Amino acid sequence: MWIYIVIGIIVIIVIYAFATYNSFVKLNNRVKEAFATMDVYLKKRWDLIPNIVETVKGYAKHEKETLENVIHLRNNSYDKMSSDDKIKANNELSKGIHQIMVLAEAYPDLKASSNFRDLNNELSKVEEDIANSRKYYNGVVKMFNDKVEMFPSNVFAKLFGYKSKVMFETSDHERENVKVKF
Repeated sequence: MWIYIVIGIIVIIVIYAFATYNSFVKLNNRVKEAFATMDVYLKKRWDLIPNIVETVKGYAKHEKETLENVIHLRNNSYDKMSSDDKIKANNELSKGIHQIMVLAEAYPDLKASSNFRDLNNELSKVEEDIANSRKYYNGVVKMFNDKVEMFPSNVFAKLFGYKSKVMFETSDHERENVKVKF
């Protein structure tokens, strides 16, 4: 009689382990898919930066330091970065883009340039796409992290080697209030 109870418990644990493993695989694949979607937009922005910098250079020659910081960030090889490195680099790049846009405010001729306006509009669209894909990515990462951190699935997460993923968070400069002056 006891043997059947022990065998039953073992069977239940094995079935739970298989189900938990499969759910980890499914969630991990969702995280990869969500990052890949966001990565497309991050790469698009990454490739747009040199055009913006070149346009700004023509109007703001003495703002060399701001532009060099963005160029330095952009010169890293995007395709060779890990997911975490891409998130960090893009947070820094967001800060640099913000500085360039602030810089553009000081140059009316630059703001009036059709090339700059077109690039700025394209950048705005890409930023909107990044924000939407970031929401999806963070939602999927939250579900994955919940599974990794909650009992009893956390026991199996350690057993299967799954760890919490990093969310794509807003940088400090993006949290600042926008100052509008008339």
